[in-house]
Amino acid sequence: MGLLDSLKQEAMAAVNKFAGDHPQLGNEISNLVHSGPGGLSALVQQFQQNGLGSIINSWVSTGPNQPITAQQIQQALGSDRVKQIAARIGLDPSVVSQKLSTILPQIVNHLTPNGQLPGTPPPQAPQAPRAPAR
Repeated sequence: MGLLDSLKQEAMAAVNKFAGDHPQLGNEISNLVHSGPGGLSALVQQFQQNGLGSIINSWVSTGPNQPITAQQIQQALGSDRVKQIAARIGLDPSVVSQKLSTILPQIVNHLTPNGQLPGTPPPQAPQAPRAPAR
């Protein structure tokens, strides 16, 4: 089993822990971070495009996670998407937004233990300038 698979399994265990008596919510969160077009990278980009880049970037980084409100979740994901998730699992959209505001930061943080999105090459150390050729 690779590192990414291991991280996914650990993240799903965390999702299921926080989803509590709504295991379908765990499946929906898994879809947000793994199965959707572009997966976690696309989710990060969506947050950035909706003005919440500093929040999700804090979840990816190795520093402390910034909190997010239920209203900001709806801003980031779009209220229609939150309503669709809520309809599929039989919860009120406000409940879904609140649960996502608690669970999603931890999941993204868990999936990015080194402060980078999976599949992102590590930053290279700056190289010394080369002497001009003679």
